[in-house]
Amino acid sequence: MGVNCLFLFSRLTKAVPTSYPFRSLWTKMDLSLPNVRGMTELDREKFSKEVNVPSVEIPSQNIGKSMHVFKKYLLKMEKLKPVVEVDGTVLRKKLLLDPLLFETLEKLSEEQQTKLSELDVNNDNFSRTCLHLQYENFRIDDIFKAVLPEGKEGCTSYSRIGHIIHLNLRDHLLPYKNLIGQVLIDKLIGVKTVVNKSSAIDSTYRNFQMEVLAGETDFITEVKENLCTFKFDFSQVYWNSRLCTEHERIIKLLPQNCVLFDVFAGVGPFSVPAAKIRKCQVFANDLNPSSYHWLKENVRINKVAKVETFNLDGRQFIREQLSSFLLRKPTEPIHVTMNLPALAVEFLDAFIGLLAGIELDPLPDITVHVYSFCEESSAFSEMRTKVESSLKHSIEDGKIVELVDVRDVSPKKHMLRLSFRIPIEILTKSGPEVEEETSEPKRLKLDLESQDR
Repeated sequence: MGVNCLFLFSRLTKAVPTSYPFRSLWTKMDLSLPNVRGMTELDREKFSKEVNVPSVEIPSQNIGKSMHVFKKYLLKMEKLKPVVEVDGTVLRKKLLLDPLLFETLEKLSEEQQTKLSELDVNNDNFSRTCLHLQYENFRIDDIFKAVLPEGKEGCTSYSRIGHIIHLNLRDHLLPYKNLIGQVLIDKLIGVKTVVNKSSAIDSTYRNFQMEVLAGETDFITEVKENLCTFKFDFSQVYWNSRLCTEHERIIKLLPQNCVLFDVFAGVGPFSVPAAKIRKCQVFANDLNPSSYHWLKENVRINKVAKVETFNLDGRQFIREQLSSFLLRKPTEPIHVTMNLPALAVEFLDAFIGLLAGIELDPLPDITVHVYSFCEESSAFSEMRTKVESSLKHSIEDGKIVELVDVRDVSPKKHMLRLSFRIPIEILTKSGPEVEEETSEPKRLKLDLESQDR
């Protein structure tokens, strides 16, 4: 989760390409703003600076032809056009150049100089132009670099969910929270709400308290992912945009027309595309009533067929719905997703004895995809040990489909997925070693890292 905000903000800000060396330009142009350090309430008027940049005047009719030379040298800043009119005439225009990339005419290649000479451009056309930069010209990371405590970690762990920016501010940034929120509203297109989440959660449903830092108190949002639309109330359900790639990986693993049991379905990031893209028969479940509501809504919005939804505890869902489906003697491969990393492994015991005393022919082909948090130093061995401990049975290498490090949750914690074919011995186990399980949901106090499912 500790991803530097400079990297994240540069990815989301489309006005300047991420490859553009704006950091160096800041130094080259002396864009320092000492009067804003420590500002906690945004004062846009204080973001004012005069700078000098190289420029060149060119006859208007030659602008297009000159771009073959000057295109890569143009000054690129937010809300600033690099081609401007010259006062008092429409016959000539001025190109503003990047001082980091352009030095003098003589530093250009011989071919470039020849081309400019043909366009009637020489040393007399070059000069320095004074620019008056304002708040609108500065990028998000430049504003935060100027304002926030020097030498300390910047904004970390935020996601964009539709029109909502979701932050997890460190304590030393809390005095600046309203300024941070307002800058994001100003600079990111389509953002209407900025929220900061609380430091802890104690909830069966894994939603959390949020503080609105800027913008509208509007938590109903829409997200596009894997060719599907997901609508939900972000304050009442769980959604993590960083898991988009993992959702896609699972969808690609599913065979066409297979059967999917989604034990902790949330609002449907596995279930809906599985039905829509892979044409799977889907049984989707979530204990959270709000997630269940939006799961049904997303099934409707995406017009997917063959999806049944349930509002049950995960263990009850496996023991009742999966077991009854197996009694139909299905021939299709069955996949089970268990994406609740803080607890999912504990629910694996629901598979023990699921078919005790029942003979099936053909035997069911069940692949389980289970997630868990593991320590970095021993993540892969820890994951396998957790799964085998809960199943009370070893998993042979031949049964393992893949063991994937999904993402870093923190410097010392990883989210892993183990995909394996469940041994038939687990399903048919009977006798006193099969413990009676309650259908009551397990409750656990989850810290912020444990929310990343």
